[in-house]
Amino acid sequence: MHDDFSPLPGPCSQLRFLQVTQSEALVHLRLHRPDKRNAISDAFLAELQIAFSALPAHCRAVVLSGAGEHFCAGLDLSEVMERSVADGVLHSRAWHQAFEQIQYGRVPVIAALHGAVIGGGLELAATAHLRVADRSTFYGLPEGQRGIFVGGGGSVRLPRLAGFSLMTDMMLTGRVLDAAEGQAAGLSNYLVEPGAAVDKAIELARKVASNAPLSNFAILQALPRIADMSRSDGLFVEALMSAVAQGDDEAKARVRAFLEKRAGKVGREA
Repeated sequence: MHDDFSPLPGPCSQLRFLQVTQSEALVHLRLHRPDKRNAISDAFLAELQIAFSALPAHCRAVVLSGAGEHFCAGLDLSEVMERSVADGVLHSRAWHQAFEQIQYGRVPVIAALHGAVIGGGLELAATAHLRVADRSTFYGLPEGQRGIFVGGGGSVRLPRLAGFSLMTDMMLTGRVLDAAEGQAAGLSNYLVEPGAAVDKAIELARKVASNAPLSNFAILQALPRIADMSRSDGLFVEALMSAVAQGDDEAKARVRAFLEKRAGKVGREA
């Protein structure tokens, strides 16, 4: 399934820690620091920002995966030792900026997870809009044992996925979840056999990319913001977003195709 992907030219072709390929409307962004279990250094973080800011105009969905035996083992702790408190604040804010660019970008991101999804790696996975885990995946938040605290937005995103109590448990005790436990907790949307996560993520990305772009954009931008609003504000923003989406020419053409029985009905796949 990966044979039709080719290197993406331009700024992404010069990156050291990322391999970026494309196939039609999809871009596959592969973390590529396998000797360090894809741990995220400052230089690595900067490359993530470059990659997501340099997505081609024709891109409609991104697959995010990791090279080697693990998705991402988190923050490169070798860079933590020399930071002052002020430097630490600025470093965390840099992670926030990079990860906001992923979550609130213009296209959906599907993460393919395997092996270690630890600390900052779990924070990175949480920025994706869908997560596919294979059965080798395991999740951890060892910050409590390291004497540090999450700094990549995990305290905001992860309780929304798996709950405040579970995150507290993982951070206080070092509890590690296996793939099945992570699926049950909401850390992944799909669970597949070992080695199948990227294929499933690409399959989902092709399906997502076939949606109306404005509808996808509304889902990415409006849903998480509505979740943070009061009930009345959320309903009002929903009404505005609904009107914007249905007023789009492509939306009208798709509804017309359904009414004229030129589009499939909703049903479970065989």
